[in-house]
Formats: sequence, C-alpha cells, structure tokens
Amino acid sequence: MVWLHFLLPPALAGLVVAATFASLPLAALLAMAALIMAACSARSLLVRLSESEDAKSSLNAQLIQSQKLAAVGELSAGIAHEINNPIAIIAQETEWAGHLLSEAEKSSGADFAEVRDSLREIRAQVDRCKNITHKLLDFARKREPVLQEVDVARLIDDMARLVDKEASYKNVSLTRKLPDDLPRLRTDAPLLRQVMLNLMTNALQAVDRGGAIIVSAWADAENLFLSVSDNGPGIAPEDMEKIFNPFYTTKPPGQGTGLGLSLCHNLVNGMCGHIWVESQPGQGATFIVRLPRNLAGAQ
Repeated sequence: MVWLHFLLPPALAGLVVAATFASLPLAALLAMAALIMAACSARSLLVRLSESEDAKSSLNAQLIQSQKLAAVGELSAGIAHEINNPIAIIAQETEWAGHLLSEAEKSSGADFAEVRDSLREIRAQVDRCKNITHKLLDFARKREPVLQEVDVARLIDDMARLVDKEASYKNVSLTRKLPDDLPRLRTDAPLLRQVMLNLMTNALQAVDRGGAIIVSAWADAENLFLSVSDNGPGIAPEDMEKIFNPFYTTKPPGQGTGLGLSLCHNLVNGMCGHIWVESQPGQGATFIVRLPRNLAGAQ
C-alpha cells in the first residue's frame, strides 16, 4: 500500500484543478472526493507513524534490557568471586571441625549427634551457596560455542535420565516425543545439555505430584525445535515478560535463585537461537527453543 502515498498527491492536485474548472455541483463532488482522499491518506500516515514509534520504543526497551543484563553479568561475576573465597574457607573449617569432633567422640565416648547434625546442615548450606555462585559465574561468563555434530535425540534422552529419578519420587511422568528421523544438529553440545537440563528441572519444580512433563523435538528445513511442556499452574500474564530476567523467580524463598531461565536465555542466544514461552494461567507452560541446523552458517 506504500505506492498509494506516491499517487495521492498528484491525484489530489488533479481533483483540485478539475474542481476549479467544473460546474458547481461537479466541483462540490470533486472537492468532497479530494477531502475523503486526503483524510484517508492522513489516517494511513498516522497509523504508520504510530507503528514506527511503537517499534522504536520496543527497540529502545530491548537495548536498555541488554545493557542491564550486561551490567548484572559483570556485577554477578565480581560478587561470585568475592563470595567463593569465604565459602571455601567455611567448607574447610567445617571439615576440620568434623574431624575434631570424631576425635573427641573417640577419646571421651560422648555422643555429639546434635553437633554433627549442625555441621551437616552447615555443609549443605555451603554447597547451596557454591551452587548459586557457580550459576552466577555461568551467567556472567561469555564463551564462543564449540561446534560439533550432535545427536539431539540421544542428548535429550541423556538429560531426561538425570531427571527421571526425581520425577519418579514425585510420581511425575516424563515423556519423550522424539521422531526417529530427527536430524543431527551442528551446535555446542555442552551448552545444549545445560539448556535442556535446566528446562526439564524447571518443569519438574513447577508440577505437583502426579503431574506430567513432555519433551518434544522436530525440525524444518532451516531450524530444529525443542520444547518442554508441563501441566503445572502456568505463568501469570504479568510474569511472562520477566521470567528470563536474572534473579526473577516466582518460587518461594529458598527454592529458586532466578538464574536458571536467564542462563538458558543467554546460552540459546549464544547458539544463535531463540527461546520463548507459551502459557496460560492454570494450563501449564511450554518452553520452546529454536536453533539453526547449521550454527556456523547462522553466525
């Protein structure tokens, strides 16, 4: 329809000239036609201008978000390095305290079960802190993908086996829907493993006992698609635009760091792919990853 904007000015000019030399009734009709054409043209231009402004605002928002993520990544790396040192010292001292406790039990014959339980809890919390700092470093670290031929069906099955045991504890079914003719993918296998494991773990945390998770894969001529669906509570509309933000989580305190999905987002982007979510409250959620079948050609 852009060509109309090039034709309208001369057409309007022609109508005005024709109205000048026409009879009064015809001149009125021509003037009315000119006004209608001018109004339609102005409305069309206003719509296009509004769309252009919306696109500009969206690009600005994406730029600001990218800058925020870069700043958070640098800050996260610094914090993680600073925290790792005292955590390592706490872990060493806890191990030493456990050794001293064992010696004291042998020499005195006393039962220090409560103290041993306390040390065990300290070690568990230290491990949790180490896990968080490792995720922070993974989130902040940027590395180029190492390309190799990947059997995606086997990779997904391997990652699903890691989740199967915990899923069985919750009586959750984890179903694979992987076609036999799924093509091999030239991409970074370790990065893809981490993405799929994070998505399956996230789905497992979202469903209740007796829930269901479905992992699927399919391909077209240019891309390979992976999806992880669950029948959990779904995602609220106000959370849809925030779930890939670092440190954003809807889980209760102590049950999530808010880094899993943001890390997936970063890793998929690093593989020249795209990740998004489809969800309705109360109807579960489906995370979809689109990856180019030839990462070298997409870079």
